[in-house]
Amino acid sequence: MTTPTDREKDRIRAVTGLLHQACKPIRILRALDWAPEVKEAFLAGGGRELPQVTYPPFDPTPSIDLVREARRQIVPFTTIDVWLDRHAQSIELGARMLAAVGTPSFFEFGRQLYGEPTAPLRYAAISPLELAQSVLDTIDQLAHIDISTAPPAYHSAEEVAVNLERAVRAHFGDQAPAIELVDRLSANALATSKAIRVRRGARFTDRDFTQLLHHEAFIHVATSLNGKAQTDLPLLAAGHPGTTRTQEGLAVFAEVISGSIELDRLRRLADRVVAIQMAIEGADFLEVNRFFLERTGDPDQAFENTRRVFRGGVITGGAPFCKDLVYLLGLLQVNNAIRACFAAGRADCLSILFCGKLDIFDIPALCELYAMGLCRAPRFLPPWISDPRHLLAMLTFNVFINRMHLDTIIDVARKLLDSAPLVRMPGPEVDS
Repeated sequence: MTTPTDREKDRIRAVTGLLHQACKPIRILRALDWAPEVKEAFLAGGGRELPQVTYPPFDPTPSIDLVREARRQIVPFTTIDVWLDRHAQSIELGARMLAAVGTPSFFEFGRQLYGEPTAPLRYAAISPLELAQSVLDTIDQLAHIDISTAPPAYHSAEEVAVNLERAVRAHFGDQAPAIELVDRLSANALATSKAIRVRRGARFTDRDFTQLLHHEAFIHVATSLNGKAQTDLPLLAAGHPGTTRTQEGLAVFAEVISGSIELDRLRRLADRVVAIQMAIEGADFLEVNRFFLERTGDPDQAFENTRRVFRGGVITGGAPFCKDLVYLLGLLQVNNAIRACFAAGRADCLSILFCGKLDIFDIPALCELYAMGLCRAPRFLPPWISDPRHLLAMLTFNVFINRMHLDTIIDVARKLLDSAPLVRMPGPEVDS
């Protein structure tokens, strides 16, 4: 004889199973990918003609039907049902967005999923565009600092592949993703739970390698594998637009805490927000590409940055892809959530963050599901969670600094520096 608790568990398993099935056809980035020939033709023509892009048709009906079937079993009053309903909404919007590729409706669905540059955040009176501009203004203020740094040492794709394989084998054991060298790839490297592909001919600095390892492997691969282990909650194995902000926020936070992020990376994240707003206001692919070309001086990188803004949208402007808004917003959200976890003495919630593909707002429901025995503890955690000594020290320092009123101290230090003659130091030596 089944008990009410058993029936409730069966219902949750059934609903998450339906939503997982609804997610399967919705492969956003794969559906929006551009053939390599598009870039080759654009660069060969000197960047003077709009790219010609086509997308495979997408039928949203199977996914929408599964979402509707799942919703018949959802009454969004409890914490768990609100969680299920929120993901059902995101999955349906994702399906409808893919069905509208190349049209203005693609942007209309996308802005509901990822936000839009000028819309203030729900819990803070700042917009993504203002946040991005704040980052750019801060970087510009630092531009006058004359710090001599040695040119980075570059490593070949083959060297990076060998080092990546060693690192992921040590971290993931028999579940480590394969490392594949490929001839054609839209970026220097791309990762799935099964493989990290590295483009032959690409060059990587030591920070590029560390960034790739922490962002792609220790976050995206780890949450994918942990999600696949959630046999009672298969939805946690399915990344969809509703989980994107937190997943990318965790990945960028991993770059920060590992020390692999650089100002150029932060500038690129902020520039993409500015470019999305340019496209919303009517700038076409050529205008946005010129913006990135002025920022980077690299035609290849400028194209890739512009492609990210226009993939799936309207090349002539007015309807871009809004996904790149989530990186800075996600970083802010994750940073605040991690600080709140420590302040509340809830280290358990930090582990919950990695039990699959999820959103920050899923934590209360997942804690309940863990208590019910339906959610499993994550097997794979990034090093800064499994050994959080550095993270704890950084959080303690940040809290300490934020509680200090530093204006007077900074003013004294500024006067001290004003009285110190400028000293020209020799630059760092570079090994030949």
